[in-house]
Amino acid sequence: MATQKLYAGAKLRETRQRLSLTQKDFAARLGVSLPYLNQMENNNRPISTTVVLALAQEFGFDVTELSSGDAERMVSDMREALADPIFADDPPPLTDLRLTASNAPALARAFLELHRAYRQTHERLASLDEALGREDARTQTSPWDEVRDFFHYCDNYIDAVDRAAEHFVQSVTKRPRDIAHDRLEKMGITVLTSDDGPLRRYDAQTKTLYLSSRAEPETRDFQLLLQVALLTQNQLIEATLDLARFHSDAARDIAKIGLANYFAGAAMMPYTTFLTAAQEHRHDLEVLANLFGASIEQVCHRLSTLQRPGAKGVPFFFVRVDQAGTITKRHSATRLQFARFGGACPLWNVHRAFETPAQFLRQLAETPDGVRYISLARDVSKSGGSFGAPVRRFAIALGCEVKHADALIYADGLDLNNAQAFEPIGISCRICERTHCHQRSVPPLERRLQVVPDERGVLPYRVG
Repeated sequence: MATQKLYAGAKLRETRQRLSLTQKDFAARLGVSLPYLNQMENNNRPISTTVVLALAQEFGFDVTELSSGDAERMVSDMREALADPIFADDPPPLTDLRLTASNAPALARAFLELHRAYRQTHERLASLDEALGREDARTQTSPWDEVRDFFHYCDNYIDAVDRAAEHFVQSVTKRPRDIAHDRLEKMGITVLTSDDGPLRRYDAQTKTLYLSSRAEPETRDFQLLLQVALLTQNQLIEATLDLARFHSDAARDIAKIGLANYFAGAAMMPYTTFLTAAQEHRHDLEVLANLFGASIEQVCHRLSTLQRPGAKGVPFFFVRVDQAGTITKRHSATRLQFARFGGACPLWNVHRAFETPAQFLRQLAETPDGVRYISLARDVSKSGGSFGAPVRRFAIALGCEVKHADALIYADGLDLNNAQAFEPIGISCRICERTHCHQRSVPPLERRLQVVPDERGVLPYRVG
């Protein structure tokens, strides 16, 4: 198999600018000529082995970042945006999208933001009766989507917050919740449980934190640490929000809670300790949940964040869906990307998890690009805490590329060398290239259709 050439001009240019170096000085430290560096930064030449080694030796750069980053995510996002019916005529080829993502990432992001604004406007017009007269009718990006994209393009890893959480619980003799209780006690804050009310409520006037007694212990611990983050890490969180430059106060407020959530998860499962345990126990979710006093969903989410430069874990994808198939949480440190609009592929095992409560489902899957994955799915429905209370029903999936299967206990006994064992899955029907999928809901927009009135197969058309 031929070695794939590495084109990462945007990442190389970003590294140089972060170091405040001119092209001339950067080229000198890398041991290459100025014209050669210029060609690499503009993706006219691949990054050479000499430059890769120099980046590691001169600057301590994690060279694995050269082959990751935003490019594949943006290509996937642009393909889905271009699958919109408005672009149905003559969509650009995949090679053009890859060139745009690698050579002009700012242009790619601007296009995605413009398409999001278009979709939101279109949806508002579709429900015009509801929108008429509302003062808050806007065409800007949804705050929720903006925050979701922020974490998505940060690889779901926020270094400063992650390290702060690890430092907060560095004691080897106390559990994170005990450390949190001690910190709040020093601040004069009382922690009480309540039979009614929300999961968490902090009364600043009486300096009292109320936690729901009906919640699971791991949920109470998480909410406790989340409130600690809001009270003790505000300066760090605000600085991180300043760097993100959100477009609205609503997006900033949502992101602040997201960063506090991140701190809570990182405090419950400190990076170095958690990564070591995950590797030692081959990512056994139940063992990790017991070791760290966390839920299965919390463990899965934390595994998807282990992307610290120089100490990366297995690159996982993580997703949560509701019973309608709508994705409510999504992250991928792998090449697998999720649909930004609509539901997930119905052939994915995450949808079958609702049928087998409290059981793990394993699936070997292959995407249209030929990449093979192992996926683990499980129902994580949440009880309301009392008889008659509504149950929130969700299912989660965690997975990685098959090349990491040896690191997963869930891969034991699976026939990884049998091509027939891998089920075909996709991202979205509109951009999926499979022509004979029995679960296809809408035609692929990049293919011509043939309709034969006198013939009816699984689909009412043929995909050319």
